[in-house]
Formats: sequence, C-alpha cells, structure tokens
Amino acid sequence: MTVEDSETILFYHNPRSRAQMVHWMLEEVGAPYEILPIEFGQGEHKTPEFLALNPMGKLPTIVHRGTVVTETGAIIAYLADAFREAGLAPALDDPRRGTWLRWMFFAGTCFEPALLDTMLKRPPAEPKTIVGYGSYEDVLKALETMLDPGPYILGEEFSAADVYVGAEISWAMSFGAPGLKGNPLFDAYVARITDRPAYRRSIGADAAA
Repeated sequence: MTVEDSETILFYHNPRSRAQMVHWMLEEVGAPYEILPIEFGQGEHKTPEFLALNPMGKLPTIVHRGTVVTETGAIIAYLADAFREAGLAPALDDPRRGTWLRWMFFAGTCFEPALLDTMLKRPPAEPKTIVGYGSYEDVLKALETMLDPGPYILGEEFSAADVYVGAEISWAMSFGAPGLKGNPLFDAYVARITDRPAYRRSIGADAAA
C-alpha cells in the first residue's frame, strides 16, 4: 500500500482527541481505513514525519488517495462527499445542501469557540459583535432552532452534520457544559444519535485502544 494511490484511508488517531468524531464518521460511511496510533505522551504528533502531514501537529488527520485532510469538520465533510453511497450529504443541486453546510460550519466556528470560552471562564467579549458567535446563549438558541422540527438537522434524514454537531454536543454534555444536559431537546437528540451502530462501534473500539 502506498500513500499516493491507496483507497484505504490512513487515519492518524488517538482516542483522547477529536479524532473520535472522525472515527464515528468512518464507521458511518463504511470506508476502508487503517488506524495509525499517535501517542501524545511520546511526542509522536510533533515528529518531522507527522508535521509534514499536519504542520499543527494535531489530530484528526487522514490521508486518502494521496490527499491529506485535516480539521474535524473538513474531514467529515470530505468523507461524506467521497463516499456518497452512504447518503450522508445532500447532492450539490439539492436545496438542503445549504442547510447542511450551514450547520457543518457552525459547529467549528460558533459552537466550539463559545463552549471553550464558557468552560475556561473567559470574560464575555464586549461588544459581543466582535466575536463570530456573539454569546454562548446565542449559540444554544441557534442549536435549538437547528433541531426544529427534527429529529435530525435535515429533518427525517440523518447526515454527516449530525455526526459533527451531534458529537460536539455530546462531548460538551460529558463534562457538564451549561444549558445542554437536562434540556429535553438536546437529551433526546444525543440519545438518538449515540444509539446508532456506527457510533457504538467507534466508541467500543476507542475504549479498547
């Protein structure tokens, strides 16, 4: 197998990283992949070889058909389009494509920054218009709108957006982010998506790693 022409995805992974989200997506699309473990404690994410792939020295990182893809949202979107038979992304001419892209980008550009600022107890931006997400409260209200009417982001159809945004919400709930756990809308959504076989396979594999 060579990096240049392999259909097998090389998946650089550590279970204690955002690579967990990509692991779930790989299981959803049924793509052939090989896990290449990266040990943070041994500095494997900062070796010259790995930095040549991802200069940030971060996970997740994949290589597919000679192309390196980094950034969680970008990888999940890439996999959805590369493996269209899985049905996890609307076609380019589907009107729902805009909604799908909207929430795919919202996860990384609004929800996660707002979440980290809140959990790290950073002072609110003044005026709040100087940050893209406005406020944490604004973000939660937007997420509630996202799930109306539900049950998934695209209504009745589960998609890659649910993998990314749903994993972020579930992750935030796991360490007690305010306004999520205990909200019936979010509780039901996370229970629904984490009951998927692909999610359970990825979590089971990560727990055993």
